[in-house]
Amino acid sequence: MADRAVQIRSWPGVIAAAFVAVLILGTLIAVVLRAEARAGLGPSDWAAIRFTIKQSVMSAVLSVALAVPVARALARRQFFGRKMLVMLLGAPFILPVIVAVLGLLAVLGRNGVLNGALGWLGLPEVQIYGLHGVVLAHVFFNMPLAVRVILQGWQAIPAERFRLAAQLRFSPRDMWRVLERPMLMRVVPGAFAIIFALCMSSFAVALTLGGGPKATTVELAIYQAFRFDFDLGKAALLGCIQIGLAGGAAMVALRLSSTDSFGGGLDRTVERWDAQGRGQTIWDGVLIASAALFLLLPLGMIVGRGVQGVFEMPVNAWWAAAVSLQVSLVSTVVLLLLALPIAIGAARLRLLESVGVLGIASSPLVIGTGLFVMIYPVADPIALALPVTALVNAVMALPFALRVLVPAVRDVVQDYGRLAASLNVTGAVWLRIVLLPRLRAPLGFAAGLTAALSMGDLGVIALFADAERATLPLQMYRLMGSYQTEAAAGAGLVLLTLSFGIFWLFDQGGRSHVDA
Repeated sequence: MADRAVQIRSWPGVIAAAFVAVLILGTLIAVVLRAEARAGLGPSDWAAIRFTIKQSVMSAVLSVALAVPVARALARRQFFGRKMLVMLLGAPFILPVIVAVLGLLAVLGRNGVLNGALGWLGLPEVQIYGLHGVVLAHVFFNMPLAVRVILQGWQAIPAERFRLAAQLRFSPRDMWRVLERPMLMRVVPGAFAIIFALCMSSFAVALTLGGGPKATTVELAIYQAFRFDFDLGKAALLGCIQIGLAGGAAMVALRLSSTDSFGGGLDRTVERWDAQGRGQTIWDGVLIASAALFLLLPLGMIVGRGVQGVFEMPVNAWWAAAVSLQVSLVSTVVLLLLALPIAIGAARLRLLESVGVLGIASSPLVIGTGLFVMIYPVADPIALALPVTALVNAVMALPFALRVLVPAVRDVVQDYGRLAASLNVTGAVWLRIVLLPRLRAPLGFAAGLTAALSMGDLGVIALFADAERATLPLQMYRLMGSYQTEAAAGAGLVLLTLSFGIFWLFDQGGRSHVDA
């Protein structure tokens, strides 16, 4: 085997994976041991569990159901700006949640564009708070992700299959039955499971759009149990339920993601002779335009309202922006120190890759609570709020980084393993001159993704931070809570610029001179 020939050292990856496992499971155990025996779940907690499952199912179903026709339209059409639009479909995933919520409120809130138009027409207003608001926000985040995943499935069908279908005079219904539906049966379940797992751990969306006890998620219930009641037993029990539900969905997603393909092709340009009718062209155009409007209108509202609000931001918001930048950079360094050895070790020990499941399934608030319990006897947890936040953010981004790095490492080992071994290029030399240069692009993307996600995170910092240690998302949430909407819009624009800017810098830094 190539991996045996190159003599991959898996022990650094084992150590890194063990650290992540101990951090996630150890903090949960710490909370359980600190909890009192009387801990249990009340009616409100069971209501939160039911609401979490309900909104996760609804969000995943709607995201996938809306993504299928949009992905199909993008797969069938070539037009100016298509690459840019497909790239922008990845924007909501790295968009800070609190910024996206502000954009949705600008469109659908009480004083938003939609209610303004309805009032002008004499129609009743719509309310964004509650179940429908949470689901709408999750669809905004996850529908573009589903489109990207399903679009990759369409693009994986070789052009020769469509050419043969045209020669056999397949109708659109035949094309759907023979090619498109079998592909969707393989791709859609995995996309659904991934989105379900992501919605299970929702915190900031429920915090801002939940609208009361009837719209509380498990993650928000954990926050309330610790922050307001200091009920560690309830927090631990809810954390176990969270791991069970989200972990099950993550395992299903991991299992369904490894499926058979349509086989190889000659990499020809795909031509869709089945979609040249005028009616189909108009319908695909309507779908693509609607998806673009749904994606870009809230972002445009953030930019439009934030330009003026930047000048009304208080001084502590600018300090919070600097704090967020520091936390983001520290999280990125920690992520790379963990992800790279795990990805290298996973080329030989596939079990190491499963540590990503723990990251998806775990609750960052439970990890933060456990670290609070462990740190409290020896130090002030408030003083360590920022390092703890950076560490937890890195662990939460680890599954996505491994998804990018592990296939890239395996490709390098497969392509260059035997050659490197025959030249006696092993150990640190192999790492420096063979592996790292070819991982520059995926490393840059993983670093940028981690930096952007950490920049916009509103999770652990909400547990411990005081006024001096607040990050920009937390400061923005406080401005929204005190009805300083203009200043909050300005903070949202700054946060949006920083998040996309730091992602772009890392991603382009990895892609520059990638062939050197």
